[in-house]
This record gives sequence, C-alpha cells and structure tokens, in this order.
Amino acid sequence: MSLEQKIDSQRHSFYDDVMAMFLGTGLVSLGLFFYGQAMLTTGSTAGMAFLIHYVSNIGFGPLFFAVNIPFYIFALWRMGLKFTIKSFIAVSMVSLFTMLFPQWLMVDNINPLFASIVGGGLMGMGVLSLFRHRASLGGINILAFYVQDNLGWRAGYFQLAVDVLVIGAAFFILDFDKVILSMVGVLVLNMVVALNHRTGRYMGVS
Repeated sequence: MSLEQKIDSQRHSFYDDVMAMFLGTGLVSLGLFFYGQAMLTTGSTAGMAFLIHYVSNIGFGPLFFAVNIPFYIFALWRMGLKFTIKSFIAVSMVSLFTMLFPQWLMVDNINPLFASIVGGGLMGMGVLSLFRHRASLGGINILAFYVQDNLGWRAGYFQLAVDVLVIGAAFFILDFDKVILSMVGVLVLNMVVALNHRTGRYMGVS
C-alpha cells in the first residue's frame, strides 16, 4: 500500500468528524456543568469565563464564546481555515450546551470532589476527541495544538502549565478548598490529554 493510500484509509469521514464534534463538545459541556454546580473552575479560557461568571453573574456560555474570539486570529494564521472553522463550531456548541444543560439536567446536590474528578475526566475525553479530529475549544487549546505539532511539546503538559496560572487567579475569588479541588480537576483533564494525545499514538486524519 502506498503512503497516499495509507493516509486515505486513515482519513476521517465527514460523519466521523460530526460525531466527534458532537460527542466531544457534549462531554466537555457536561464536565463544565458539574463544575458550575459545584462552584469550581478550570483552566484555559473556560476558567477565565468561570471566574468572570462568578464575580459578575453574566452567563458562562456567552462569556466562554466571547473570551475565545481573539484566539481565532492566531488559529487562522497558524492552523488554517479548516481548523479555525471547526474550533469556532466547537466553542459555539459548548456555549450553547452549557446554557441548555441546566434545563435538561436537574442537580440538587453534587459532591465537589466527585465533580472535580469526574468533570475533569469528562472534559479531558471531550478535548481529546476534538484534538483527534483537528478541532479545539479555542484559547489555550489552539496554542497547545500548535506547540505539539510544531515544537514537539506534549499538548497536555503545555496546557497544564498555562492552566496553573489561570487557577492561581481563582484564589482571589473562590474558597481555598474549591481552588484545590479545581486544581485536581485540571490535573485529571490534562493527564487524560497528555497520556493519549501524542505523536504516533493515533493515526486518524481529518
């Protein structure tokens, strides 16, 4: 089999990409929903949106959509039109899902530790699904995708380093125990990505 035939055999179909986008954004949104119910935060632009949400009471969904807008310029410049469009769609879907989930799912009480670990795992799997289909959730995800492709750094480890800085700002807004649990969730999320999204681990092409 020639190299071209091998690549074609591993290429994702349009249906593959649609399913990955839907399931990936759904998993991320469910994790974010758990975090919002437990008054936790996370890293990247989602963490920024959460912190602004907690101090302003502006909805998380619109904030998440807004804070990602500047990063599309970088994505278009470095990652191409297709990647940028997919990322824009993914961010829009998460923004929409996080507004709809409270109407679809009623949670009267959620253990913060459960929310931290399970929510972080859900978000990690969702981000992994998007990464493997050449999409992201904007913001730091775009930078993480770029540095892995071009500098060889693990996307998860790079994102973890940036997320630590974002979480640090939460000490000024959230209770100490909520910040610690948020850190645990960030670690879970990024370890899922770091251990599974690396060069040679997955051969599908979008």
